Amino acid sequence: MARGKKKASPQTRAVNKEKSPGPSPTVHRTNNVQFDPSTTDNGSDYYLPPSGKKLKPSPSAGALLHAERAEITLLKSPITTIHYFIMELIWLFIDGLRFLARHHVSVVVALASLGASLYLYQLPGSHQPFVKFAEKHILWWLYWIGLGVLSSIGLGSGLHTFLIYLGPHIARVTLAAYECNSLNFPEPPYPDDVTCPESHLPGEAAVSLWAIISKVRVESLMWGVGTALGELPPYFVARSARLSGEAPDDEDYKEFLALQAANNGDKPKDVSFFDRGKIMVENIVKRTGFFGILLFASIPNPLFDFAGITCGHFLIPFRTFFGATVIGKAVIKMHIQMFCVILAFSEHHIDNLISKITLIPHIGPVIQGPLKEFFAKQKQNLHRKPGSEAHVDKSILADVVSYIVIAMIFFFLLSIVTSLAQAYHKRISDAKKKKNL
Repeated sequence: MARGKKKASPQTRAVNKEKSPGPSPTVHRTNNVQFDPSTTDNGSDYYLPPSGKKLKPSPSAGALLHAERAEITLLKSPITTIHYFIMELIWLFIDGLRFLARHHVSVVVALASLGASLYLYQLPGSHQPFVKFAEKHILWWLYWIGLGVLSSIGLGSGLHTFLIYLGPHIARVTLAAYECNSLNFPEPPYPDDVTCPESHLPGEAAVSLWAIISKVRVESLMWGVGTALGELPPYFVARSARLSGEAPDDEDYKEFLALQAANNGDKPKDVSFFDRGKIMVENIVKRTGFFGILLFASIPNPLFDFAGITCGHFLIPFRTFFGATVIGKAVIKMHIQMFCVILAFSEHHIDNLISKITLIPHIGPVIQGPLKEFFAKQKQNLHRKPGSEAHVDKSILADVVSYIVIAMIFFFLLSIVTSLAQAYHKRISDAKKKKNL
C-alpha cells in the first residue's frame, strides 16, 4: 500500500491559515486618479508644491476678437480695412432701404411735405423775401450746429472747432466793432464777411461788451446746441448697454466700468489722478442729478463724456440729461467763452499785447512787426466797399492754419473709414457667434 500524506486535522488547518500571508488582494483599476496620502506635504524633502510659473491666463473669445479688430486700420491692414469699409457702406445702405420700407407711410408723408415746400420755394410771389430770409438764417444756424457736433466728437483729432471757426468769428466781429465804432454791418456780405457801414445811423448805441455779445449770440448758442447734441452718443450707448445687459464694444464705456470697479475698492492703488477726477464726476452726477450735470456742462472740461456715460448707465431720464446739457453748454458756457474772446480782442488789449510782446526773449522782437502788419491790414480791409474783394497777402501763419485745418479734416475722414471697417468686423463676428449657439 503506497504511503500517502497524512491528513491534517481541522485544528492544524486553522493554525496554518492564520500563519500564511494569504493571496494578494485584487487591484481594481478605475479612471479616477487617487494619490497616495504618503506623498502629500508631510515635511519630506521630495515634495515640491506647484509654483504656477509660466502659467498665463487664457484670453476670452471676446478679447481675441477685440484685439483682432484693433489691427484693422489703414496703416496695418489697408486692403482689409478698405474691403470692410465698403461692405459696411453696402450693409448700411441696404439696412436704410429696409427701414424706409418698414415706415413707408412716414416716407410718403415726408416726400409730400418736401415736394410742397420745394414748390412754394420756387413759386414767385410776395412771400419770396420771407423765404430768402428764412433760408439764409436756417442755413446759418445749421452750419454752427454742425460745427458744434463735430467739436463734441473731436473732429477725429480732439481739436476744438471753437478755436478755428467760432472763436475767430467772434474775434473778427470784435475787431470790426471797435474799428468801425458800429455793429450795423452791411448785410450782405455779413455774416459771411465783415465791412464797416458807410454811414452811422442816428441814435446808434455805442459799442460795448454786451452789444458785441448780442451780435454773436445766435451763432454761439447754435454752436452750443450742437455740442450738446454731440454728447448724446455716449449717453445712449451706456443706457442701451445697461438695459440689455450686454457690454458694447465701446472703449469709453469699458473704461467707465473699470473705473467703477476701482471706485468700489477692487484696485484702489491703480487709479491715477486723472481717473480720480472721472470718479469724482461720476459720484457728483449720481448724487446731484440735474445740477451736477449742469455744473460740468457749464465749465470747459475734458471729463464731460464720463458724465454722459454715467447718466446713461444709471438710467437718468433723457430730459434731465439733455436739458441740463443744453442749458450748461449753450447758455452758461457759451456766454463765458464769448466774454473771454471779446475781452481778449478788444482794441486796447490787442495794442497792449503787441507792445508787450517784445518782452519775450529772442522771438518777441521778431514777431512784433508781422503782428502789427497783420492787424493793420485787417483794419484796412474793414473799410472797403461791400462786395469788393479784400486785399489778402499770403503769410506763413495763414498757410500753417490752412494746413492744420486740412490735416484735421483728412484724419477725420480716415477715422471714419477705420470706424466703419471695425464696425463691419464686429458685425460679422456677432453673426458667427449667433450661428454657433
